[in-house]
Amino acid sequence: MIKAIDLLEMSPVIAAIKDDAGLKRCLDTECQVVFILYGNICNIKDIVAELKAHGKCAMVHADLVQGLGSKEVAIDFIKEQTGADGIISTKPMLVRRAQELKMFGILRAFIIDSMAVANTQKMLDTFRPDMIEIMPGVIPKIIKNLRGITDIPLIAGGLISEKKEVLELFAAGADAISTTRQELWYI
Repeated sequence: MIKAIDLLEMSPVIAAIKDDAGLKRCLDTECQVVFILYGNICNIKDIVAELKAHGKCAMVHADLVQGLGSKEVAIDFIKEQTGADGIISTKPMLVRRAQELKMFGILRAFIIDSMAVANTQKMLDTFRPDMIEIMPGVIPKIIKNLRGITDIPLIAGGLISEKKEVLELFAAGADAISTTRQELWYI
């Protein structure tokens, strides 16, 4: 399996898709990594298959797939039934399970205040996800602070709407950004 940092270096802009229209549009971009932020247990296999058929790395947001629970078996289902490359979750146990199954495990962390920063740091003292997606992603200062405490690849996501913000986030130390803003998929 390719290293997380190598994957992000190949594709620092991640297409985050929230519907079938986004799925179709991302297929024509140079984005090699796609975050799937929608679906259900009946169609997630087809969504992943479409991405894989176009050579994309498919990361399923396990918390957002309708019909899946928050138990580790949900990750087994994603691995066995879809062939996804990895998962995104706010739940460390699900991220760990993905790693056990040789999938990428991406922890999504909502950094809303200084306590959230402290809690994330404590979590990283006991657990090492393959990547961390920081939400909201428009806070370069937080990216810079986290870059100072961890070498885990950092993905900035959420509320990113302008090219200028993307460049500021990379300058602050983000390894990649994820966005549903389709116009940013082409930068």
